[in-house]
Amino acid sequence: MNNLRTKNEEEMNARLLSWASRMLIMGASMTLVLIIGFQSCKQAASLEGTYVNDAGSEFSIAHDTLIVEHEEGSRYLLHRRTGFQLLDDTGKAGKLQHEKEEWTAVLDKESGILTENRKGKQISFSADGETITVGKRKYKRILTK
Repeated sequence: MNNLRTKNEEEMNARLLSWASRMLIMGASMTLVLIIGFQSCKQAASLEGTYVNDAGSEFSIAHDTLIVEHEEGSRYLLHRRTGFQLLDDTGKAGKLQHEKEEWTAVLDKESGILTENRKGKQISFSADGETITVGKRKYKRILTK
């Protein structure tokens, strides 16, 4: 009887070990697939997102939103939305006005800089991906795509 119990325990342990081995192999395989998938999307995902900039002068107040989308290869589409108010002689803000622009840009993979196709604007990204610079304007990331 003791011998039978020991044999059953050994069979159960062998099954558990076999099951655990299969789960470990499946987990490692899935992890590898995810790592490869994330690495292939890393560059595009690190640039895509929504960025904002607030600026003002003695003449106006402006709020910019820049949405960066990866199209394909090294091509990107940028949507710029600006809300601004002109200030009168007393400094009072006038009616809120809006402008929209659509830009296409190409990424130089070596430098990491986007060059806008129509006017040649240079768009650079900080190392941590939290800010971008367009000319002298700095935009802060608020959303990641």
